[in-house]
Amino acid sequence: MGADVVKVNSTTRAGPNAPDSHYYLLWNRNKRAVSLDMTRDESRALCRRLVETADVVIDNFSVGVLDRWGVGYEDARGANPGVTYVQMSGMGADGPWSKFVTYAPTIHALSGLTALTGVPGREDIGIGFSYNDHCAGLHGAVAILAALQARRTTGRGQRIDMAQFEVGVNLLGPALLDWFANGRAAEPCGNRLPYDVAAPHDCYRCADDGGGGVENERWIAIACMTDGQWQSLCGVMGNPDWAADAVLATAAGRVERMDYVNRCLSEWTRTQDAAELMHRCQAARVPAGVVQTGADMGSADPQLANRGFLGRYAEDHPVAGEIHLDRLPLRFSHTPCDEYRRTRMIGEDNVEALGDWLGMTPEEVATGERAGWLA
Repeated sequence: MGADVVKVNSTTRAGPNAPDSHYYLLWNRNKRAVSLDMTRDESRALCRRLVETADVVIDNFSVGVLDRWGVGYEDARGANPGVTYVQMSGMGADGPWSKFVTYAPTIHALSGLTALTGVPGREDIGIGFSYNDHCAGLHGAVAILAALQARRTTGRGQRIDMAQFEVGVNLLGPALLDWFANGRAAEPCGNRLPYDVAAPHDCYRCADDGGGGVENERWIAIACMTDGQWQSLCGVMGNPDWAADAVLATAAGRVERMDYVNRCLSEWTRTQDAAELMHRCQAARVPAGVVQTGADMGSADPQLANRGFLGRYAEDHPVAGEIHLDRLPLRFSHTPCDEYRRTRMIGEDNVEALGDWLGMTPEEVATGERAGWLA
């Protein structure tokens, strides 16, 4: 989208950012990769020059790390008053928990996401991937846009303190409102809606693909949000006798007899092909979708194929080889963003990026690499 994003890493402490890590490969396309060993004075001095040149600096370290290195906001803003710093720490810059070490599972637990995303009677299941990390990244992107707009009118940059913990809490708006308005603590509800009267609203097992094992199970999600959709679903089922019960004609009645509805519906879906049933439901204007696997989306999903959402990089990665990509889920009519550059190896762009940003010559870069501080 026009930004020149330079990601600074150390080859000596790569961890999840190792060049062959799937995390690194997935999240760093279209960025230029520079290597700096920040334990070295020369590296910190070079980083200081970078932040004094940048429009935006994104900091995902613990609170105070950049300041201790002499490359924090207060160090940079004298020479670069328009710079924006986004500090994406786990708990925020202050408070009794500001020094906590955090990763996705701990943030999910502390913010309430774990307690509310399981099934009834279980508060230990939670989300199985780093959901809050992604939400924090989106919050950071919006914060950057707001700060750049503010700079247009004031001429000044600023430091943005964003606690990933608070991002997670912010996602629980309805649960918080329920507590403050009604004194009612939200509980995990599985696939059932906690604040809407709607049924059926769940995932239902269909006929298996053949063979044993979980990998061959097929499921479908069906969500009847109106009585009209329920009547249409009855038609898809062939209007069975059990669905003709007058109590089930209203959403309130179906919610009251939710277990009965789910049991009867599951007995029927168990005999149906999931994909074929989805199309029949959709044709009747009943919201339904197959519970797709990665294999489904990668090789059998006609919608993604038609939209060209999944593809591959034109250039193979030097370590991982052929890599596939998911395209930006936004389509701009006048400013398309269709260029996808593969993830770079750590330090692969030292010459190009440091030359463009700081005017360093290839010889100067090579000297730093041989000395070990550009590493």
